[in-house]
Amino acid sequence: MRRRAAAFLVVAALVAVAGANVPEPSAPGWVSPGLVGGGGWPFAGVPLDPEDADGASYLPDSSAVRLADGRVLLVPSGGDAPITVAADDPRVAQAVRSDSTWLASGTVPEGPADSGFRDMAARALLDLRLLTPPNGASLASWYGAWRYSWPRDSAFAAAAFSVTGHPSEARRILRFLGRVQTGNGLWAARYNADGTAVTDGRAPQLDSLGWVLWASWLYRTENPGADDLPGLWPMVQRAADHLAESLDTEGLPPPSSDYWERDHGREQDPRRPTLGVVGPVLAGLRSAADLAQGYGQGAEAARWRAAAHRVSDALDRQFAPYGYPRSPVQDGLMDTSVTFIAPPFAPADQAVNGAIASAERGQALPNGGVLPGESWSGAPDVAWTPETALFGLSAAAGGRTGEAIARLGWLSAHRTSLGALPEKVGPTGRQAGVAPLGWTDSLVLLTLSALRTPLPVPPAS
Repeated sequence: MRRRAAAFLVVAALVAVAGANVPEPSAPGWVSPGLVGGGGWPFAGVPLDPEDADGASYLPDSSAVRLADGRVLLVPSGGDAPITVAADDPRVAQAVRSDSTWLASGTVPEGPADSGFRDMAARALLDLRLLTPPNGASLASWYGAWRYSWPRDSAFAAAAFSVTGHPSEARRILRFLGRVQTGNGLWAARYNADGTAVTDGRAPQLDSLGWVLWASWLYRTENPGADDLPGLWPMVQRAADHLAESLDTEGLPPPSSDYWERDHGREQDPRRPTLGVVGPVLAGLRSAADLAQGYGQGAEAARWRAAAHRVSDALDRQFAPYGYPRSPVQDGLMDTSVTFIAPPFAPADQAVNGAIASAERGQALPNGGVLPGESWSGAPDVAWTPETALFGLSAAAGGRTGEAIARLGWLSAHRTSLGALPEKVGPTGRQAGVAPLGWTDSLVLLTLSALRTPLPVPPAS
C-alpha cells in the first residue's frame, strides 16, 4: 500500500507543480475521492490513493481516514505527507480533536431539522480549510490544472468562512487578495499556490472584482466590529474605482471572460459583456457603496452607488427584454449566471425568478444535475456541481426551501466514496471530476446557511 500511495503522490506532486503541462497517467490523476489531513497547522491535505479508498472513511468531524484494515491514515501535525498508524495511536486522537475543535469554534450549518446535511457541511468546511494554505491562496482543488487560486473561487471561500463563524480563515483569504491586487484594482486570472500570478496569456477576468467586493462586504456584515483587516478598504477602493471607471456609455462594463472562461458562438455578442460579468459587477458596486458608507467615505459611496445604478439600468435595457440570457441578444441561450442577479446577490425580482426557472429547465440533465449552460460544448451528459449548487443557493436565498433541499439532497447523494463534493458527476452518478472542489464546498455552505438564517443582500439604493 505504501508503494502505491507513494507512486500516486509522486504523480500528483508532479502535476501540481507543472499543471496541465504534465501528461496525465493512464488513469486520470484526479480520481482520488478526497484529501487526507490531520488537524495540524498548516492543515496539509494530501489525496488518498484510490486503491486504498475501498472501505475507507473519514473519522467523524475529521480529515483523518480510517482504512479498511482498521488503521488510520493522517498527516501529522507539522508534516506534509501522510502516515499510517494504529487506531489507538495518540496522534489519531490529536488529529480528531484538532479538527472537531475547529468545527465547533464556528457553526456547521445543517439546514432544516432532520435534513441529514450536517455531515456534508462538516466535510465541506474541513475540505475548504485543507484547500486554504497559510498564505490565503485558497485553491480550487489539489490536482494539476485545478491547483490554482482563482480570485472568484477565493471570494466564495471567504464568504463561506464568514457566514459559518470562521473569520480568521476569511481574513487570511482577503489579505491574500489585497496583497496580490495590482495598483489599478485588477487581479490576474489565477495565481499559483505560492501567490505568484500565472502568466499564461489569460487576461484579467472582470467578474472577479465584483465577487471580491461582495465577499469583502459580506465579511464586514458578518463581523461589524472587526478592525483587524486594515488592508480591506484600500483593496475595495481600488477594485470599485476600476469597475466604476470601466463602464461604457450604456452603463455596461467591457466584455471579459467570466466563470465559463470562453465565448459561445452565435449567441455571444463580442461587443457586450455576458451576464456572468454584469451580475457580479452590479453586486460588487452595490457592496462597495455600502462598505464606503460604513467607513464614513460618503463621496466614494455616492460615486459607486451612481455607477451601480447605471449598471442596473443597462441590465434592464439590454438583458431584461430577452429574458436575461447569457448574452443580450435575440434568442440568447440561458446559463447559471442568471442566479447572479437574484438573492443573495441582488434583491428579488419576479421576472428574474422566471428566468432562473427557464435556465434550470434548459440545463437539466437526466442524472438530476445541470450543465453550466444550454450551449455547453463539453460532455453533454456530465453534471457540474458548482452550477447545481448555485441553483440551490438561489432557491434558498429566494425562499424556495423545497427546491433548495432537493438540490442539496442531490449533491449529498453524489459525493465521493469518502464524502467529498466533486467537480462533476457522470451520467451513472459517479464522480467525474476532481474532489473536493472548493467552489462547490463554499456554495453548499452558503446554501445551508441561507436555509438557517437569510443571507444579507447588498443594498440596491
